Amino acid sequence: MGKLSFSKLLFLYFILFVSAFTGTADGYYNSRWLKCIYSSRDLSDTVYIDSHVFNQAVVSEFNSTLGKFVGYTEYGVKTAEFWNNDTNLLQREKAAVDTFCKHNAEIYNSAIRDKTEKPKIKLSSVKQAGGRHPALLVCSAYDFYPKHIKMSWLRDGKEMTTDVTSTEEQADGDWYYQIHSHLEYIPKSGEKISCMVDHASSTQPIIIDWDPSLPESERSKIAIGASGLVLGIIIAAAGIIYYQKKSTGRILVPH
Repeated sequence: MGKLSFSKLLFLYFILFVSAFTGTADGYYNSRWLKCIYSSRDLSDTVYIDSHVFNQAVVSEFNSTLGKFVGYTEYGVKTAEFWNNDTNLLQREKAAVDTFCKHNAEIYNSAIRDKTEKPKIKLSSVKQAGGRHPALLVCSAYDFYPKHIKMSWLRDGKEMTTDVTSTEEQADGDWYYQIHSHLEYIPKSGEKISCMVDHASSTQPIIIDWDPSLPESERSKIAIGASGLVLGIIIAAAGIIYYQKKSTGRILVPH
């Protein structure tokens, strides 16, 4: 999982080092990397990549979206051409999407989902719109596991891709993570702004709608004022009751 896909939700990386050898004082390093990349929960968009690497440079590579090998060096071009003429090899490489990628991804996903923790999400206003200045909202997710998560902003159900900034996933202790995403926007009457969080702990994206009816600071003031009013009423009622009890026990003596 990483920003290639979460930018997307599920990302699986298998790396298999096939061989390594030294030939000079500096040494040579030859390796083969097998990668599986996917973003959908049903694995329908899985991509299998088989890279042959020499000294950290890709020489040739099979990509399941192309269905063939591609060479990136003179030697790699010749090798790719040779392998592309091998029908049995190409069939095995194409089948690896199912036999290697999806097979292992299902095991991986099952193991992860058994240990997931849903994120606690908070949507709040950082800055109100004023004049030419846009409003600023922040959507925060806390205490979730596993690490990889996708946060999106929706305007009337459509994803917003501009004026959005997000932090990386950050460890917040006890194996959990947190992440924060900011949105700058010019409010429009009747629109609905939402924060959508996609995480392995939930089968459906979690959507939190922003209520712009009152700024958060005003809501806090009202809550504090209401609490003070209730407290004042309680104190006044206690005073009246005390006064009445004292009055009933008093004996009037004429002068």
